[in-house]
Amino acid sequence: MFDAHFVLLYVDSPAASARFYAALLGREPIEESPTFAMLSLPSGLMLGLWSRHTVEPAAKAAGGGAEIAMTVSDAATVDATHADWIARGLSILQAPTDLDFGRTFVALDPDGHRLRVFCPSQG
Repeated sequence: MFDAHFVLLYVDSPAASARFYAALLGREPIEESPTFAMLSLPSGLMLGLWSRHTVEPAAKAAGGGAEIAMTVSDAATVDATHADWIARGLSILQAPTDLDFGRTFVALDPDGHRLRVFCPSQG
């Protein structure tokens, strides 16, 4: 059996995306090259940022076909994160709202990848 430890996003500029995610997540890249950057997240998940221009085999999908979801401790943190990300200039696809699974909002990274922040319902 295998265990997934990496998420790879195909991006226009790995260096620009690494700066974006480093500032957003407070984590510096642990690996960088002209075509790839990687960040290690507190959960142990590795976030790879691979140049869409050099990935082989060539990737056909663009951002928005999937999302990275991040859990926070409470609804107030969802709202505070939303306000912070607006101040940082992120595009917001969905304002904070209460859905059947909890409070959530969705933003977009510079390549159109969806970033969901949510607090699961208590119940």
